[in-house]
Amino acid sequence: MSRFASIFLALACVALGLGSIEAAEPPALTVFAAADLTFAFKELAPRFEKATGARVTLVFGSTGTFAQQIRQGGPADVFFAADQSFVEALTAEGVLLRETRTLYAQGRIVLATAKAFGPKLTGLRGLLDPQIRHVAIANPVHAPYGRAAEQALRKAGLWEALRPKLVFGENIRHTLQFVQTGAAEAGIVALSVANVPEIEWVALDAAMHAPLDQAAAVVRRSPRPELGLAFIQFVNGPEGRPIMKRYGFMLPGEF
Repeated sequence: MSRFASIFLALACVALGLGSIEAAEPPALTVFAAADLTFAFKELAPRFEKATGARVTLVFGSTGTFAQQIRQGGPADVFFAADQSFVEALTAEGVLLRETRTLYAQGRIVLATAKAFGPKLTGLRGLLDPQIRHVAIANPVHAPYGRAAEQALRKAGLWEALRPKLVFGENIRHTLQFVQTGAAEAGIVALSVANVPEIEWVALDAAMHAPLDQAAAVVRRSPRPELGLAFIQFVNGPEGRPIMKRYGFMLPGEF
């Protein structure tokens, strides 16, 4: 076990009132994470568990929905948001620990085409094709990637023309599923979840939307704040960064 892992496991055991590591139940950590992190965190969490002996429960969904749930007492130890503004708001309210707030990534959006539909779309204006009957985006009301999709469509002058075609996913993974299953011929999704067999995609210009700066912080009422902070540092550390990079995220120091 690395020195880093040993330190944080020891801290977790003290915080949980554990005696010997061997005799204790493994410390548990519940992570509320934006849905764009699904694939990356499913790789990261087992590595963190192996390094620390902790047991990690990953819960994926919409950043806005999670923010409200945490505000109302939802059982998260640490919150990874797809938009730093949600972390800033909860920190200002005292719900998250300010000293743990950390930028961990910047997301990108892509234009996805269902392979079952036919030719890959190469630009947003292709969504006007009458054969494209449904365009999937995440719900802009509570999903940062949905808001970015709306901003891109508005900047392209297509929002009003495409509104009758839009179908809204609860989060970005739900949105991707619309395109994967052919329920929507095309959509705008996160790059981090776009590499699936059923779709083809093309990156959209980042200047088409506000930056998707993503932040994390530990929930104040967590009984294991040191373990939550350890997970944040693991994501931003030498084991986490290559995985995040592979899924298309820009990393702190790159934006």
